[in-house]
Amino acid sequence: MTPIIRVAIAGYGNLGRGAQAAIKHCPDMQLVGVFSRRDPASVTLIDDSVPVYAMDDIAQYKDDIDVLILCGGSKSDLPEQGPALASLFNIVDSFDTHAKIPDYFTALDAPAKQAGKVAMLSVGWDPGLFSINRLYGEAILPVGETYSFWGKGLSQGHSDAVRRVDGVKSGVQYTLPSESAIARVRSGEQPTLSTREKHTRECYVVLADDADADTVRNAIVTMPDYFADYDTKVHFIDQPTFERDHQKMPHGGFVIRSGVTGIDNEKNDQAMEFSLKLGSNPEFTASVLVAYARATYKMNLAGETGAKTVFDVAPGLLSPKSPAQLRKELL
Repeated sequence: MTPIIRVAIAGYGNLGRGAQAAIKHCPDMQLVGVFSRRDPASVTLIDDSVPVYAMDDIAQYKDDIDVLILCGGSKSDLPEQGPALASLFNIVDSFDTHAKIPDYFTALDAPAKQAGKVAMLSVGWDPGLFSINRLYGEAILPVGETYSFWGKGLSQGHSDAVRRVDGVKSGVQYTLPSESAIARVRSGEQPTLSTREKHTRECYVVLADDADADTVRNAIVTMPDYFADYDTKVHFIDQPTFERDHQKMPHGGFVIRSGVTGIDNEKNDQAMEFSLKLGSNPEFTASVLVAYARATYKMNLAGETGAKTVFDVAPGLLSPKSPAQLRKELL
């Protein structure tokens, strides 16, 4: 009989709640605990039969957890928590600052190898599923161009970055794709598009008491890796409007590979497209994390260690089904 995978969650915001919900749909997994920097008594779970522990005590449970899902933010939480926790547990996280992934990979690799653990980083839909589809597109259609479009939707990582700006009481950020740019790509034109031409970003911010709007706006629009390369609008609103209009978390997007096959006068246009339309960004991202937590456990059980990404995971490892079942039912 296949053993039940003992999973724990570190951090219980929107992503942590989504992870708990996703685990309840996985009969091969058991959520054994949630770890929080808040007072455990103040944390209300969607299923209160699961114990809540203080994050400071997490090392005490290193023998009781098969995989730890990190649900903190990419800007400040994961760069600190990831390397420390990779020295104790198999971990999986959704680090999404694309430009810093190589450095973060290096920071996780050494402690994970030393501990004999697997540290699965940058799991979600982008980076994650979109990354895989970009790889497929380039490998299958080597003559062509790849285009990624995000939105319209609320970005968790960028919203977290907005909320960490001094003077921001509440905030969210929406990514909006350019419809004209998408149409050009789908037509087979293969245009050269700048970052600014493909998307715009819109932020809705509630200012803290005594905060200066111009200072906050400038801090957001000039933030490297998040907003500096985009046309970014910052809208200031009051708290009731924020609570009324900005609590849902839809998202989505497209990866399109536009290329050609054949040679000389017998070339044919080809296109590959992968798309998502998400009613809840955190719940979907958490569902991807949970599937990769299963793969992380299997890879470590097979003797693998160190930092890993979605490129290192065979698709069959994501499924609770046996290889024989997969060949029969899905191949």
